[in-house]
Amino acid sequence: MNKDKRYKILLLFLKHNPNPKIELIFCSDFELLLSVMLSAKSTDIIVNKTTKILFKIANTPEGILSLGLKRLEEYIKHVGLYHTKALNIIKTSYLILTQFKGKIPNTRDELELFPGVGRKTANVILNVLFKQKTIAVDTHVFRVSNRTNFANGKNVLEVEKKLNKVVPSTFKSQIHYWFVLHGRYVCTARKLKCNICLIHKLCEFKKKNINI
Repeated sequence: MNKDKRYKILLLFLKHNPNPKIELIFCSDFELLLSVMLSAKSTDIIVNKTTKILFKIANTPEGILSLGLKRLEEYIKHVGLYHTKALNIIKTSYLILTQFKGKIPNTRDELELFPGVGRKTANVILNVLFKQKTIAVDTHVFRVSNRTNFANGKNVLEVEKKLNKVVPSTFKSQIHYWFVLHGRYVCTARKLKCNICLIHKLCEFKKKNINI
């Protein structure tokens, strides 16, 4: 895909949704971190239902540690991989208190010290909390980038590097959310909704499903 076409795509997304927001519901830095950690292999809908209950009981590192592993597992048992996530959340809460004075760090290296926090999660935190122009690549961003030919890559890191190279700085804070929402509701994994696609005339996917 050439530069001009990419720019037109970004302008369409900007016009359609100038202020895209993350769909996870949170009221503090710590709540966002836990929500993003829980969202791996789970939908935002399930995570929001889970945290709505959990955060009333425990929404601080101290609260999570007081809750304990077994009780935490009970609260998040509807989220995928909840055993592993519960243990990671307990360990992360401890590290936040003992190494970061109760604060969420604002660097990738420090964030990735937390168990269960990889590059994607770190990028989301840096983008949302600290307004850094990071581009988090999840399954939706990976699919949309490759399928449209906007930014090709064999893995998420390759796609992230390509996006950082081809996306103008002014759009870097928003593109993750545009592509996530597009992949979640329009350019889905199985049933493409090309007939309602905002960018179908610019997309370079060869097997479009357009009935208009």
